[in-house]
Amino acid sequence: MIRVMVCGAYGKMGREVLQAVHKDPQLSVVGAVDINSDFADVGDIIGAGKTGVTVGNDLITVINETKPQVMVDFTNPESVMNNITHAIKNGVCPVVGTTGLTEANINEIRELCTTSKVNAIISPNFSIGAILMMKLAQEAAKYLPQVEIIEMHHDQKLDAPSGTALRTAELIANVRGEMRQGHPNEVEKLTGARGGNLAGIRLHSVRLPGYVAHQEVIFGGLGQTLTIRHDSISRESFMPGVVLACKKVLTVDGLICGLEHIMG
Repeated sequence: MIRVMVCGAYGKMGREVLQAVHKDPQLSVVGAVDINSDFADVGDIIGAGKTGVTVGNDLITVINETKPQVMVDFTNPESVMNNITHAIKNGVCPVVGTTGLTEANINEIRELCTTSKVNAIISPNFSIGAILMMKLAQEAAKYLPQVEIIEMHHDQKLDAPSGTALRTAELIANVRGEMRQGHPNEVEKLTGARGGNLAGIRLHSVRLPGYVAHQEVIFGGLGQTLTIRHDSISRESFMPGVVLACKKVLTVDGLICGLEHIMG
């Protein structure tokens, strides 16, 4: 049994992770933490009856008391780096779905993993379908290099564009390079109307209640368009990837960025 603790246990993703880990025969929930904790039993949160595992409000205390091997983090951009750092320094392997980490953060985590000899997996998206969407988009860009990305999320998401959209654009840029799209003299009558820009790829973010996580990658060519779309209808869609990462993180080498590197 792999000993797992969950950061952000009271959040929507945190509750799904608790449920998924609890159900998996190879994983065991040994600890949970949330800054808003009222020390509820994990079983009461997920409707599984009393487990004897309570949700703490201090990460270091929970690590010291429960001795986890893996920490799953779905918190927020303000606290995730601190959580990762504490986990690695205490010999706990992070599995991170929180987005908003910068390139400098990633480099720091990679160095921490190397010096501490602790592994970590960070992925902007744990949905198997989303990973396939990104792979297909990268392949399509070889033949239809002009592309824009529209990502749609619930209105409580803090960062824009999403980590998935950024990763998709990076993968496409790796194939086609940087290029200017659209009319060379186009004018934005409203600043931001054309979206963000990564290597000439325009990224558009929609934030509305009712959405979970959705993305369209739209390619344009002579007399044709190609749309690759992925929809996460429920947060359950991320759980197979999270469970896989919990099982793989103990045996990978250092920091792994992207679920695609542990699939297959």
